[in-house]
Amino acid sequence: MPLTPLDIHNKEFSRRIRGYDEDEVNEFLDQVIKDYEIVIRENKELHNQLLTLQEKLDHFSNIEETLSKTIIVAQEAADEVKNNAKKEAQLIVKEAEKNADRIVNESLSKSRKIALEVEELKKQASIYRARFRTLVEAQLDLLSQDGWDSLDSSRDRNEEIERQREVKELY
Repeated sequence: MPLTPLDIHNKEFSRRIRGYDEDEVNEFLDQVIKDYEIVIRENKELHNQLLTLQEKLDHFSNIEETLSKTIIVAQEAADEVKNNAKKEAQLIVKEAEKNADRIVNESLSKSRKIALEVEELKKQASIYRARFRTLVEAQLDLLSQDGWDSLDSSRDRNEEIERQREVKELY
């Protein structure tokens, strides 16, 4: 068990003939008691400071551990978000490429269809022109024939017959 200031104060030494001066020993013991009390008090204060600092150290160690875990979780979450964004971007690009291919294919199909329709219309226009040319030529041939003079006289004759009928009907 450690020595206390009270133990020092209560210490009694046996007396001998040629012993030390009692007053001098008592003064020295009083000085030792004071110094020992100071040392004990400082030791208690240092011990209390040590406990306080240990508590703070434990607290900051816990905070450090928590922050470290939080940083790791945040990094993992950021990596996951980044990977998900990359996957989503790839899906969007693939979908856009599919849509672009579909639009190009539809456009090519429509273009081919329109080209076929244009060709068909050109053929029909060519046929129409040929038929119309044939008809016009036939009509011109008919006009250039001498038979028109006889038609004019037969028309006059038909008109004359018609007038005569009308006159007969009146009477």
